[in-house]
Amino acid sequence: MAELAHSTGSPGGSRVRPRAHRRLPAALLFVALLLPAALVQLPAAGEARAQPSGSRSVNVSVDYLDPSVPSGGDDLTVSGTVTNRTDARIADPHVALRLSGPLTSRSAVTAAARKTGWDPAYDGAEIDGPGTRELKNLAPGMTRDFSLTIPVDRLPLDAPGVYQLAVSFSGTSADAGYEQVLGIEHTFLPWQPDNLATKTRLTFVWPLVATPQLTARTEADEEQTPVLAGDGLLEQMEPGGRLQQMVALGEELPVTWVIDPDLLVTAAAMAEPYNVTTADGETVPGKGQETARQWLADLQQAVKGREVVALPFGDPDLAAIAHRGRKVSGTLDQLGDATALARTTVESVLNTEPETDVAWPAEGAIDRRVVGVAGAAGAQWILARSDSMGENGLPYTPTAARPIGGGQTAVVADAQLSRAFEGDMSRAETFSLAIQEFLAQTLVTTQQQPNMQRSLVVAPQRTPTLGQAQAMAEAISDLDTSTWMTPLNLSSAAVEPPDPAANRTVPGTGAYPKRLRKQEIPREAFERIRDTGQQLDMFSDILDDSRRVTVPFGNALRREMSTQWRGRKAEAEAFRREVQDYLADITSEVQLIDKSDLTLSGNSGTIPVTVQNNLVQNVRGLELRLTSEAPSRLRIEEETQSIEVAGGHSTSVKFEASARASGPVTITAQLFTEDGKPFGGKKTFQVDVTSITSTVLLVIGAGILLLVLAGVRMYTQRKRADRRAEANGGDGGDGDGGGDGSPGDGGPGDAETGSDGDTGEAEKEASGTHLTGGGRAGDTDTESGARSGASERVER
Repeated sequence: MAELAHSTGSPGGSRVRPRAHRRLPAALLFVALLLPAALVQLPAAGEARAQPSGSRSVNVSVDYLDPSVPSGGDDLTVSGTVTNRTDARIADPHVALRLSGPLTSRSAVTAAARKTGWDPAYDGAEIDGPGTRELKNLAPGMTRDFSLTIPVDRLPLDAPGVYQLAVSFSGTSADAGYEQVLGIEHTFLPWQPDNLATKTRLTFVWPLVATPQLTARTEADEEQTPVLAGDGLLEQMEPGGRLQQMVALGEELPVTWVIDPDLLVTAAAMAEPYNVTTADGETVPGKGQETARQWLADLQQAVKGREVVALPFGDPDLAAIAHRGRKVSGTLDQLGDATALARTTVESVLNTEPETDVAWPAEGAIDRRVVGVAGAAGAQWILARSDSMGENGLPYTPTAARPIGGGQTAVVADAQLSRAFEGDMSRAETFSLAIQEFLAQTLVTTQQQPNMQRSLVVAPQRTPTLGQAQAMAEAISDLDTSTWMTPLNLSSAAVEPPDPAANRTVPGTGAYPKRLRKQEIPREAFERIRDTGQQLDMFSDILDDSRRVTVPFGNALRREMSTQWRGRKAEAEAFRREVQDYLADITSEVQLIDKSDLTLSGNSGTIPVTVQNNLVQNVRGLELRLTSEAPSRLRIEEETQSIEVAGGHSTSVKFEASARASGPVTITAQLFTEDGKPFGGKKTFQVDVTSITSTVLLVIGAGILLLVLAGVRMYTQRKRADRRAEANGGDGGDGDGGGDGSPGDGGPGDAETGSDGDTGEAEKEASGTHLTGGGRAGDTDTESGARSGASERVER
């Protein structure tokens, strides 16, 4: 009321500034309260902004409260800062503790946490003595530290419960001229001095998750040096980094570790030589080997003897799969593979056997489709959240375990406790208040039903910041020594006797939060994952050592479905594109060599086609198919041939072809897998057929006929000559020599010689042997690591 009176302006705009009294008279206060709102003059546009007034004039920050959970005989220390937010000097200031309560419900604690400003009816009186301390005058904009220490026995803690503890700042502002409360900050003090007979069991999930960094790309060496998209994990694993602190803090806490196996695989890759992609697409050696090794060793020690839950590999987004990807072929298979891979990864890296029956949808939001997808992946326990499954109006918080049918149990984390550390914990004020409110909520929850055994689950954000992790650790540590809570593993919480009054109905798909649905991976992404997976299957079928490809690419496809891509649309798209492009690049290393046009002279010949393999391993199981566009003109005798090509080599495959008519013919060469799927791009070239025509055949036939006739004539003439010689008794036989075909006499000998010569040339032309075209000489080699030359030979 005093605050309202002193901040109300007069009709003329002047501030009420009593000079004769340090306190505003009651009569004047009453008049001020009756002033019509119309008489309150607001600053016009362009005027200076109104200064903070009343109990908001000074910002009070409570940065430290120790102990967070006091016991009888303790000394309570509260410290922080005060900052003058006004333009007026504040004289004779002091800070004082105030205590009110106890608060009897969770909603009351929540309302108190949101409260600002001083309310004399609510905040209680100043605690004198050690609960009050005078400060020096506070100039405009000045900040001063304060610290108050008081024996807990001096506090008015009348009964166990949660009390609101406030630190108020009072003083005389030069503007007002009298003392008033100029600032106040609230926090909580849980008070439960004696151990409760029935303590509430608390499960705290300790997540070890990070954004995917390991790509599908590996260097082309025998070791397959892995390539990371960046070296951001190195900073997090170094001393003082987020991941390093998560491990160091978690080792001392009674928590259930929930780990993405992909983080373990990435850390293991970093423990050996690895490369990092630079901004220009090049790769440089990574420098985090020693850091990664130490981090893994520390993690192995931290989880020894503790419960470890392994998320499916890559932490797939179950809700996105349920809403957008489940009808895309292969998506559920990927999810099943991710679950199977999770167990073997954790066992091999951490030497511990994990729980793999747990599904954790983003922010614990579920609907019937999400539960169905989780079940398809083999999850029996669904880590949900209470803001997704209502509490049926119960006046208390029920046990987390809720059977939901189909052999599945929803382990419902408390939404308010799970979100308690989502703020900016880098500020001491926020850090301290978050811890105290968390402790207060757990005590009030226990007091709701002090004789009922219940278990609560806290599932915080997946990737808490360093400050958030430290705040969570301090709160868990305080609870571990409290008198009302006891720790419990997640697997034990999942099998706790359920509360029959608790809600067990899974909400329908329409109830899924729109805010979260907008963050989901789109259907097009799942289709791209499917297409890339099919290309990977086809490529791996032709490789001698397919694991060199299936392992890095298979894991990369699972990373593409990660929950970590929520809110990172551009990064997710870039990651998917890089995987797809790189697979296309290495697939193209097995290809057909370009061919130039060539000529086939004759009835038949051999067409060579070269297949090149630039991979480091052998390929097999491919078929090369040569197809003629006009088989009536040029026919390929055996269109398909199986091939094998050694790594780093090429091989030439020869196809027999027969010509039936002259003219150009387009030939298509295409590689296929054994199951008939095209592999790589096709190559086309032309073969110019110059086979023997019917006219040429007639000419050749006529030539042969002339030869025969000439032979008959020669035979007849020789017989006649022999008979004449016999009749003449052998005389004059030599003198007739001009008729025996001697050269130069124009007899049959000339015709025979000419015919023989013509026949030889005709046979050569008809055979088409070794006529050159425009191809590559290297294609005729059986194996060659080099490209062919500038000409090509068609062989018979």
